[in-house]
Amino acid sequence: MKRRSFIKTASIFTGSLAAAKLLSNPAQAQDLKELNFGIISTESQANQKPIWEPFISAMSEELGMPVKAFYATQYAGVIEAMRFGQVQLAWYGGKSYIEANEIADAEVFAQTVNDDGTKGYYSHLIMNKNHPDLAKAKEMGGDKYVLENASNLQFAFNDPNSTSGFLVPSYYVFAQNNVEPKEAFKRLIFAGNHEATALAIANNQVDVATNNSESLSRLEKTNPDARTNIETIWTSTLIPSDPIAWRADLPEELKTKVKDFFYNYSDESVLGPLEWQGFDPATDDMWNPIRELNDYVEANA
Repeated sequence: MKRRSFIKTASIFTGSLAAAKLLSNPAQAQDLKELNFGIISTESQANQKPIWEPFISAMSEELGMPVKAFYATQYAGVIEAMRFGQVQLAWYGGKSYIEANEIADAEVFAQTVNDDGTKGYYSHLIMNKNHPDLAKAKEMGGDKYVLENASNLQFAFNDPNSTSGFLVPSYYVFAQNNVEPKEAFKRLIFAGNHEATALAIANNQVDVATNNSESLSRLEKTNPDARTNIETIWTSTLIPSDPIAWRADLPEELKTKVKDFFYNYSDESVLGPLEWQGFDPATDDMWNPIRELNDYVEANA
């Protein structure tokens, strides 16, 4: 397996930039006076902060200790911060969790439950509604259209550690068809988050991009005008909903308090903006299918 493929190299490099400033004073689990909760960058911090802060405040009140949100500009920033003890809890996607489990001592204990009671979401390929090839792409199937026309397309992934914005389309669209994206497209970019790929499509900056069902639903609230310009041309199989993880070295007494908070929290006024209804217990093996996809993509990169 090529464990040092461009995927992982890019992830660790960009994450190190975010975490480097934190290394001079790593937190010790036994001396914790507060918790930092990592939030992966699915969209801009300006959009994330208003919907996350009420939840962070509720957690702080229930645990009886300060809890602070840690926002990073790239997914790897949260992974690296947990790796060096600066983040003790985090909301991850599947791919970012398995990376954190491997290098940052992350241990999953909960899974998000969608506001409709389901526990999954979908990866998409998207195009602008006015793209001259939209009808052709839909008729052919978006994945087949992308493969046949890649040399003429500008394409945007989300982040190298994104499940739906990178890993899932990398496997189902490209790796299974023996296509290397970095060689196939007229132009390939990593836009950074789901919001950025959506806006790149809405503003006709690229031809095709990755996204997911959750983020497109969010976009309807944060930027409805942009959402009306976006069409889905490919949909993946169901992806397990998001893991919540802690550092494995967190004190057991604190782990119990954290679990009690997550498993019992159901305030709709706080969870509703996050599009969740609560959290269920979760174990590491629930993300083994994501590991298998990741191993395949990395081995064939």
